[in-house]
Parts: sequence; structure tokens; C-alpha cells
Amino acid sequence: MTGRSPLTQRSRLGALAATAAVLTCFGTVLSPPALANDSSAYLATGGLVMARNDAIEMRSEDLYVSTAEIRVTYHFRNLTNEDVTTLVAFPLPEIRSPSEEDNFVIPVPDADRNFLAFETKVDGRPVAMQVEQRAETLGVDRTAWLESLGLPLAPHDPALPDLLAKLPKETRRELFENGMIDDPGLGPAQPYSAGIQPRWSARTTYYWKQTFPAGREIVIEHRYQPSVGGSAQTSIGEPFESAEEKRSYAERFCTDDGFIRAVQNARARAGSDNFIFSEARLEYVLTTGANWAGFIRHFTLTVDKGAPENLTSFCMDGVKKIAPTQFRVEKTDFWPERNLQILILEPHRLQ
Repeated sequence: MTGRSPLTQRSRLGALAATAAVLTCFGTVLSPPALANDSSAYLATGGLVMARNDAIEMRSEDLYVSTAEIRVTYHFRNLTNEDVTTLVAFPLPEIRSPSEEDNFVIPVPDADRNFLAFETKVDGRPVAMQVEQRAETLGVDRTAWLESLGLPLAPHDPALPDLLAKLPKETRRELFENGMIDDPGLGPAQPYSAGIQPRWSARTTYYWKQTFPAGREIVIEHRYQPSVGGSAQTSIGEPFESAEEKRSYAERFCTDDGFIRAVQNARARAGSDNFIFSEARLEYVLTTGANWAGFIRHFTLTVDKGAPENLTSFCMDGVKKIAPTQFRVEKTDFWPERNLQILILEPHRLQ
């Protein structure tokens, strides 16, 4: 662990051992921004946001991050002598149409709206939320058009290709000409396409109106499954790692010399060419939620790397190990200046 001031996941990236063996044979590995059959990207997620309100102070935020779950507990206090009611929202990441560049991991792929399986409680009671979902292409809102055709708005919906194929050819042509679908029968298809595919994106937001009682503190709890990207094999500490790859890892995850040595030492101890590290990557958006009065009075971050033998790196100072798999950061009067990007390396022995 370094501490400075960093479509479903296919059976651990689709038959991890076989893919990694191929990568080892060719002696190359993809850098984090690159994507291929062995690599998947994450959707950056965050916490709750609210309309700007200087009457509400965040007394504390307790954030727990792992590849399995993200949990956040907020303590808010109304600083005034009157009740304050304001909009509180959880914007889900934008879902773009599947492509070679957008091979994102979706935790609950069968859910067109709540695909992160999130839930929220206020003072221990579940919140009844409203939801808004919009679909667009090239910045143009196409929600009403898709709804009039009886199509789901989420482009990752597995039923979409069949539903699109059943539309009249004239309708498909209109969708195609407006950049809404990729239809090989009507024109050149993108290389990634297999048959008729959607080409729009969807934005989903869950929201509710929350009353903060005068002079009183309330507790809001929030949890969901994160989108976790990854690669079957990492280039960190390998002879073939390029300077650009090393710089990218350092900028995003603060992988310093100590972390690189830890990776190399683990490989040396394994003493086998059949030993590799796979990558898991996720991002938590810290910077967009500061719409309350002043700093976060007390901020606690707990990162769980999942297994004692895993290695993790992320950009945050004051990191302390509190358990075999957990690391903690505590700050007073905290104002986040960058998002939290976490890298976890998982060791594997290939058969």
C-alpha cells in the first residue's frame, strides 16, 4: 500500500488464466486506459449531492470502499433556527452504448435503472425516491422518441437488439440516419457491432426532497455496488512496462517506487513464470458533493483490498493499515480536491 497526498465482469475478466497466458506469451500488456477482450473499464461513481445550501453543515462523512460494496454514512446538521428542505440526489454514471472503447462493467446488468443496486436510509428508515432517466444522442434528447417506440432507455438492456430488429425497416432507417442505432443492413457498421445495436446514452438520477430539522442532526446512509474495471495482467514492475504506462499509473493511483518494489518482490517470492497479478480499478467521485456549508468537519475513508495477499495503491496522505485487508484515512476540515482512484492487484497462479 502506498500513501501519498491514489456488461458484467467476465468470470474475472473472461477466463483469466487463459487470457493472461496469451498475454505472457506475446510479452505485452495493455495500459489502464486501453481496452480489449482482456480489459474492462469502470464507471466512476460517487455519493449524494444536493442543491447548494449554506444552512446545512456536513459534520462527518464515513466512506467505505471495496470492489464488492461502497458504503457512505453522512451526519448533517441544520445550522439555522428554521427547518430547511432541499433536493438530494444520487446521479448514476452515464451509460453509453457498448463499443470497443466503452466496455464498461455494469454490476447489475439486468436492471435498466438501478444497475448499481443502491439504497439509501435517513435516520435508519428507507427513503422513497423518485427517478428520472433521459436518453440522448449527440446531445439531443431522444427520450420521448424511444418511449413512443416502446424501447427501454438503457442502451445496455440485453433485450434491445431483438426489439430493434423487430421494428419496421422505415423506423430503423430513421433511427439510423439520426445516429440512434448501428444497423449493418442500412449502412457501414462500427467494427464492434454484431447486428443492430443502440448508439444512444442514458442518464439516470434518483432524488428526493429532504427536510433538515432546525438545529438538529440527521444521519443519511447510502450503499451500492461499484463498477469495477480491470485487466487480466498488469504491466506494473514488468520489464516491458513503458515510461508512459508508468507515468499513467503514478498519476492516477500514486504507484510509487515502494509499491513497484512490493509487486516485484511478490513475483520473486513466487518463483514461477506462471504467477501474475490481475488488476481491479475503481473511482469514487469526491469533488462534486461539496454543496453544503464549509468543509467536511470529520472525514473517514476505509479502503478494503479484499484479501491479505492483494496489493493496493491510491492517492491519499495519512494512510494507516488497520486490518489485514483494510487501510484508513482520517481528516478534519476536509475539502476534496481530486477524485479517489483505487488500484488493487490480485495474485494468480496459472495452470
